[in-house]
Amino acid sequence: MSSSTARTEASVDPIAGDLIGSGVEGGLGDQIRAWWQRVRGGDMGALPAVGGLVVLGILFTTLSPFFLTERNFANLLNQAATLVMLGMALVFVLLLGEIDLSAGVTGGVAMALFVVLNAQFGLPWPLALLVGFGFGLLAGAFIGFFVARVGIPSFVVTLGLFLGLQGLALVIIGPGGLYRVEVPELIALQNGNLPVWGGWLMLAIVIAVSAGTAFWDRARRTRAGVPNRALSLVWIKLAAIAVIGGVVVYVLNVDRGQGTVAVQGVPNIVPVVLVILWAGTFVLDRTKFGRYIYAVGGNAEAARRSGVKVRWVKWWAFVICSSLAVVSALFSVTRVGSVDAAVGRDIVLSGVAAAVVGGVSLFGGRGRLVHAAIGALVIAVITNGLGLLGLPAGVNLLVTGGVLILAATVDALSRLRSGGAMRL
Repeated sequence: MSSSTARTEASVDPIAGDLIGSGVEGGLGDQIRAWWQRVRGGDMGALPAVGGLVVLGILFTTLSPFFLTERNFANLLNQAATLVMLGMALVFVLLLGEIDLSAGVTGGVAMALFVVLNAQFGLPWPLALLVGFGFGLLAGAFIGFFVARVGIPSFVVTLGLFLGLQGLALVIIGPGGLYRVEVPELIALQNGNLPVWGGWLMLAIVIAVSAGTAFWDRARRTRAGVPNRALSLVWIKLAAIAVIGGVVVYVLNVDRGQGTVAVQGVPNIVPVVLVILWAGTFVLDRTKFGRYIYAVGGNAEAARRSGVKVRWVKWWAFVICSSLAVVSALFSVTRVGSVDAAVGRDIVLSGVAAAVVGGVSLFGGRGRLVHAAIGALVIAVITNGLGLLGLPAGVNLLVTGGVLILAATVDALSRLRSGGAMRL
């Protein structure tokens, strides 16, 4: 193939999704056509989840006068934080085509260690919390060893830990035992709010970081000689963040208290989740390790032959997953203010559901952290909306299960469609 022919051809970057070819910047129309081509080829990403979120919002707003209120909106964000974090944790292993059924109970044992060391043995809470995170690291390393080195399927290893760690939590806490979290700094994580000016400062930082990242990417791609996104697309994205973020901050800054004490401001948990989301997205999108995860999930053998240390990538993916699962459990216990032996037992399947509903493929190689966050919001909206309507918990489980099956079906069909397109 001649160099001139090579320069005129275009392909799609599987990670960034941009046009690659000549080094000439693609126009806005080219970017939109490339995106539509990917959608038609089966790579819909979070599009179905976003559509579902809009439909559910309209539906519950129509059925309940309490759904679209400032108080319920803030409550919804606090409710969703635990599931958002667990869903993002599981993305790292789902991208490899693996699974971690023990992520929830790993976080539960970590919190049991934290609260017992702090409340019963008087260990300062930062050190006790560090021990809890240390347990999460060890659990992830344990899973990674048996999956990557020994070759045991992740389903079997993590199912065994799912059962075994529940017993460990019972040993640490005791049957029927319950410890209150008495650390004001941690309780404020899920029960406090930023000052009014803090929400606007947070939005300004988000816009500045988004702009800095976008223009840094453009400079990096220019140096590499590959085309950039259209500059107009960058400004549209920044404007959308400013408008949507501005509406959210304005609504959350409205007084939602029912008594004489004012309750207003963005919940403290929101900037914490955004920081972790940005850091995780940076790792997956802009580091070699992130590219290796997508490569291994897409075709592990091809990645191995290309020089990727597949075992090392899998090992670290499970370590990251277990560590973020501890963060999810921390969000959960600080919201309710107590720790018992059942923490994390029932949430892990909801975490998998959140990732899949958001567009992360169960077959590996496709998905992003923000997709899991959107999927978690869909599930949280279902739970919140059905609760406001006074429907029994069984209906919530039925609807969530149906949404998960629908999302998995869309994923499987999109795989078949993209595979057919490739064969053509």
